[in-house]
Amino acid sequence: MSIYCVGDIQGCDDAFERLLAHIGFSPSRDTLYLLGDLTNRGPASAQVLRRCRQMEGSVLPLLGNHDLHLLAVAQGVRTPSRRDTLDGVLQARDRADLLDWLRRQPLARRLRHGGQELLMVHAGVLPQWDADRTLHLAAEVQDCLRGPGLAAFLQQMYGNEPACWSDDLQGADRLRVVVNALTRLRFCTPEGRMDFDSAESADQPPPGLLPWFEAPGRRTAGTLVAFGHWSTLGWLDRPDLLGLDTGCVWGGCLSAVRFGATLAEREHCKVDCPQAQRPGA
Repeated sequence: MSIYCVGDIQGCDDAFERLLAHIGFSPSRDTLYLLGDLTNRGPASAQVLRRCRQMEGSVLPLLGNHDLHLLAVAQGVRTPSRRDTLDGVLQARDRADLLDWLRRQPLARRLRHGGQELLMVHAGVLPQWDADRTLHLAAEVQDCLRGPGLAAFLQQMYGNEPACWSDDLQGADRLRVVVNALTRLRFCTPEGRMDFDSAESADQPPPGLLPWFEAPGRRTAGTLVAFGHWSTLGWLDRPDLLGLDTGCVWGGCLSAVRFGATLAEREHCKVDCPQAQRPGA
């Protein structure tokens, strides 16, 4: 039995299929965690979703910002952008089944393996949250995504404010901060105020900002955190951090990590990807 984490697929089903073959993935034996952004920008989002549904129970995704965007477009509360490649899902005969499956996925997962703990998110975690708090807050959002008020929730989800966490936050403001942190965060101030204008590499932070995982006093510092979302960061492997977005859709590669007997024992597995879109195009 092997356990894997995989970075952003973004509709690149051919690369996903080749990665599964490369690692010898067996749904009856292995478990694969996907770190969000299953869809959009690549050519075959519907095929990615179908492949995941077929292996449900062995392939365990979480939601990224592009997946939430797909749900919002499907609900009519968001206009597609010119770079979106979502028509394959939106016009599919099994559209309803694909979207219903997608909305039921969480924004964070936890794995305990070999006496250690792994927290998985798409983008980042605010410094005030430990793993338990992160999972609790993600569950609040998940309840909204699964509930009857999906369209109303998605309508209120977008916006950059509030930009920092407070235990006093309630309602839409509270949920928006959680969604933004877990699916959009790259840089923040040392106090945890989020920035959404910058997507540079972590070694080129804008003035006054730092990567979310460098925030002083970060309460998840003692927990291994795996994330995607940050293609300009690329592969990152530290004792307490795994960054797995290696730019598949931009012509980079699709990356996975295979864990051994413990979370500290890990191997980088990857396949090259044809470029589906050009950055900035």
